Amino acid sequence: MCLGFSSSSQWDLMGTAMVTPDYVRLTPDLQSRQGAVWSRISFKKCFSPFSLRDWELKVQFKIHGQGKKNLNGDGLAFWLTKDRMQNGPVFGNMNHFVGLGIFVDTYPNADKGHDRAFPFISVMLGNGTLSYDHDFDGRPTELGGCTAMTRNAIYDTFLLVRYSKNRLTLMVDVDGRQEWKDCADITGLRLPMGYFFGASSATGDLSDNHDIISMKLYQLTVKRAPEEEEEEEVTIPSVDNMEQFHVDVQEEGMSGLQFFFTLLFSIMGLGVLAVVGLMVYGRWKENRRKRFY
Repeated sequence: MCLGFSSSSQWDLMGTAMVTPDYVRLTPDLQSRQGAVWSRISFKKCFSPFSLRDWELKVQFKIHGQGKKNLNGDGLAFWLTKDRMQNGPVFGNMNHFVGLGIFVDTYPNADKGHDRAFPFISVMLGNGTLSYDHDFDGRPTELGGCTAMTRNAIYDTFLLVRYSKNRLTLMVDVDGRQEWKDCADITGLRLPMGYFFGASSATGDLSDNHDIISMKLYQLTVKRAPEEEEEEEVTIPSVDNMEQFHVDVQEEGMSGLQFFFTLLFSIMGLGVLAVVGLMVYGRWKENRRKRFY
């Protein structure tokens, strides 16, 4: 293991992030706060002279606060990116980032269809041009994810990220069973080496405490065939067949009940107009007859 909070010289804090004997608090349970912690050295240098192609990151974290369900926010994120120490709107980090982002989103901005429960953990790969869409909880650029009840959990909450042979797997342990549950499995994902690990968080009108208890990075020993050893060096993050992960996000349309009432009121309105028209026509016809008496 190279990265760990036991050595503060390997980490930089920014914003509201503060170190305690037991955890790093990225943001307190207060409105409009941003905080982050970033590794000072990239994992390529960390494991020098070997290039770190296969790795595993284990994170223990805690999200808790006084707000009721869906009246809390906004969540936190874990990063492996080209740039570090950049404030921004994506859970306290910059938008249009280059690298990997894993988001623990605790507030549903677009959960109008109730097709998923929050908190929700999702994965995004940024190439410098993609934007994280908060209004739709990042779904247009989401590569995978799962629901994980991490907020105000009575058990310790863990996240495990494993990257090997261009495959990224994400697992969680939030139920107190000491076993990993599959969350996302993404193949054909290519990450450059020499990036920085970090974690960030942000609160807005709603808030929570966002704490990082530990972040541990391990190098994996993986056997490769000769042709795999000769793969070209990756310079820009990419994923094979990006379209397979594309989520069409549209504005919420009318539900069946809304359509029924809209149609009903429209018919009633037309009926009222017809009655008024008949009444006006009747009076006009009656007045016309009186002219000839």
